Amino acid sequence: MKFTIEKSVLLKTLGHVQNIVEKRNTVPVLSNVRIEAGNDGISFKATDMDTEITEIVDAGILENGAITAPAHMLYDIVRKLSDGSEVELVYPDEKEQLSISSGRSKFSLPTIGVEDFPVISADALPTSFSVKREDLKDVIDRTQFAASTEETRYYLNGLYIHPKTEGETKVLRVVATDGHRLACVETPLPQGAEKMQGVILPRKTVAEIRKLLDDSSAEEINISLSDSKVRFVLEDITLASKLIDGTYPDYERVSPTDNDKILELNVKNLSTAVDRVSVVAERTRAIKMIVNTNHIVVTTSSPDLGSAVEEMEASYDSESLEIGYNFRYLLDILSEIKGDNAKFSFKDSSSPSIIHDTSDSSAIYVLMPMRV
Repeated sequence: MKFTIEKSVLLKTLGHVQNIVEKRNTVPVLSNVRIEAGNDGISFKATDMDTEITEIVDAGILENGAITAPAHMLYDIVRKLSDGSEVELVYPDEKEQLSISSGRSKFSLPTIGVEDFPVISADALPTSFSVKREDLKDVIDRTQFAASTEETRYYLNGLYIHPKTEGETKVLRVVATDGHRLACVETPLPQGAEKMQGVILPRKTVAEIRKLLDDSSAEEINISLSDSKVRFVLEDITLASKLIDGTYPDYERVSPTDNDKILELNVKNLSTAVDRVSVVAERTRAIKMIVNTNHIVVTTSSPDLGSAVEEMEASYDSESLEIGYNFRYLLDILSEIKGDNAKFSFKDSSSPSIIHDTSDSSAIYVLMPMRV
């Protein structure tokens, strides 16, 4: 195998694939990236046995061939080469290793044969549809923050995606929850997704596809599914992953339907107030929102750190209410509201609150109260 490639192209590709590789591996080949020079270009592949990424790029191929080499080491070497330089990769070199050379710099890396490199993406994926890149970015951004990080409840460690019919409207619904907050966002149902089963995308897969979306110029992303795997295709990049094998809880059952006390207020003003008060609440993360006619008070106190109070105008005409929140959870939700105003719906101080963007009905957030 022998080819030359521009540093910036190689670095971008290695940046994508090395994200999949775990820092510590008991299986040596899983620390490596598979590099293959063939008629279609240079293929770079990495996997952690749950997720697999493949990217194909053009290069000056002198000899076809394939080998695997340490992914993070190769990335760090290329990252430190001179900008604008050409990089030559050769295998085998005189030491039967992968040779990387650029200008006066030359490195040799140990290798493992491609016959030991695992493949996870060969299964048939019967459901296939396309989603606009900006729509996929939007639903991920507005939901992934609410996914759980607790491994004991593994079925909450990702995004639940399923088709939903609301009257005559068919949508693709994306849900995430960690038991303390819930994010639910809808987008028009793509053609081909009508009969898909609900699936849970792992948190790592969601994070990786989100990074790739920023680097991609593709207008549409093809998504293919089976009951156990998913594959995303972004032009020359393919990301395949196992799905979470579990049953997602009935999130609709825990979503309040009788919250009749309505508060409407400016999102930016509330975010700023909560952020300032949070300086005192950093240790407990607890703030209290006191809701009165046409204004609210955001407050917190700590025996060690003192107290803080912020007051602001709001639209509210029901009975007074005091409710506590984890300020980080509240700020996460407020950061995803794109309009000027947010609408809070309350039942009482001990029941979950519903939060809407008044300018966008496609998203709903549920936030559990916190005892203060």
